[in-house]
Amino acid sequence: MTLDPLTRQLVWDRLLALVEEQAQTLMRTAFSTVVREAGDLSAGVFDPRGRMLAQAVTGTPGHVNAMAASVGKFLRRFPVLEPGDVLLTNDPWDGTGHLNDFTVVTPVFHRDQCVALFAATSHIADVGGRGFGPEANELYEEGLRIPITPLFRRGELDETLLTLIRANVRDPQVAEGDLLSLTACNETGAARLLETLEEFDLADLTEIGEHIVTTSQRAMQAAIAALPDGCVTNHLTIDGYDEPLTLRCQLQVQGEALHIDFAGAPPASRYGINVPLPYTEAYASFGVRCLVGGSIPNNAGSLAPISVTAPAGSLLAAEAPSAVSARHAVGQMLPDLVLGALANILPDRAPTEGASCIWNPVLRGRGFVINPIFNGGTGARPQPEALGGGKDGLSTTAFPSGVRTTSTEVNEATAPLVFWHRQLAVGSGGTGLLRGGDGQRIVIAHREQEPFYVSHMFDRVHHPAAGRAGGGAGAPGRVELQSPGQYRALGPKGFDEVPAGVQLVLQTPGGGGFGRAPNFEPQPAEPERHDD
Repeated sequence: MTLDPLTRQLVWDRLLALVEEQAQTLMRTAFSTVVREAGDLSAGVFDPRGRMLAQAVTGTPGHVNAMAASVGKFLRRFPVLEPGDVLLTNDPWDGTGHLNDFTVVTPVFHRDQCVALFAATSHIADVGGRGFGPEANELYEEGLRIPITPLFRRGELDETLLTLIRANVRDPQVAEGDLLSLTACNETGAARLLETLEEFDLADLTEIGEHIVTTSQRAMQAAIAALPDGCVTNHLTIDGYDEPLTLRCQLQVQGEALHIDFAGAPPASRYGINVPLPYTEAYASFGVRCLVGGSIPNNAGSLAPISVTAPAGSLLAAEAPSAVSARHAVGQMLPDLVLGALANILPDRAPTEGASCIWNPVLRGRGFVINPIFNGGTGARPQPEALGGGKDGLSTTAFPSGVRTTSTEVNEATAPLVFWHRQLAVGSGGTGLLRGGDGQRIVIAHREQEPFYVSHMFDRVHHPAAGRAGGGAGAPGRVELQSPGQYRALGPKGFDEVPAGVQLVLQTPGGGGFGRAPNFEPQPAEPERHDD
């Protein structure tokens, strides 16, 4: 059946609406605060071949783009599916990079045939083991690993699997609730899709799916072809765990294809900051999409012309059983690395470096565990005058992850902690004709003056975001323990006790500036400290 252009557009708009409803269902039913409040998730609809057709705007690139590659793996493992089947995995190499992320895939049947699949991923607060953090030396220490397996078979819940999961996590009620919320959101998407097929009298999505993928791919190929052929490079030094790490990339444009090679990546770490290749691919391709073909829908077609490689067994293509729990602390730095390479081609459009890695400590103590999210500043945003001119960086904004900061009220309602301060770190953005965005300062203490623990997976503490074209670097982040008249600095990554009566002080990094400001005067690298 060939659809007319108007019907195609209506069905396309409906697909976008239903995947957004799918994501909202997940947020409204999830038990984990990081999903419900921060939107640490992804949702999308796929054709029966496992090609992503549409994704929800709600969600993170790491989840979305890695999930786009994972559904085909589900189909290779289970090529024959029946109505009522639901599959899941949290395998880092078949999903989105670490054990805390569960991906659930649900087939949709219409007129006795599978017409689509819905997939969703969310971060489950605890999967056992050491807990979410960078301290493990092997994957086996990080929690329960579940290969691609049925959660439901023909509508029947696998109680044995659920019992096994409940027995291995610290909060079984939350884990079970989150898995069922993933199932529920896929059911919402499936129900809306069936309504759409009936409304437009469609047997399946074959024609519209092929049109979406083909049109998107051609548009992305044209966007790449508009760039000059050639090879550009960039490097970036980050904090690492116990020593700095230099990441390098080579970006090659050849006709309608763009290839990113991370040759020279550091070897895999003995700590849990290693990045499985699917997560590397997800954020590297996102970095390209920020500047090249950004108005083209993100789906299997628009992702196809971008390829990514990294040395097997390296930090950016870690292999099992490498520890990967804090893979975001490295993986979320990759868009800065890629955008820096693209700045050689598009110097008036590539943003400068920002805080990049979200600051999401795990705070836990007697009877509680929470995973709040705090964000630093983004880099300054140059643009040609024809596109509206440049802009300063955004303050306390998650880029590239896109998650929201969890509110103080929710954090204090779910843990016996007091957030004494949350304020802009004014002046922490890099100076320049365009300034970097500011970070924020957070001061946390136990309400009952008891000790508690912090697992921290941060970056830009020793290596702040660089400016460009004469712009200043952003202020580095800080992690400190504070008691009256005394500070003790902590490293960017680790697991530490916050003793009774002591405050935990976090200051997220600022973004880099762009261009030398008129009447430029050097500014101090760090805002003035104040005792609390």
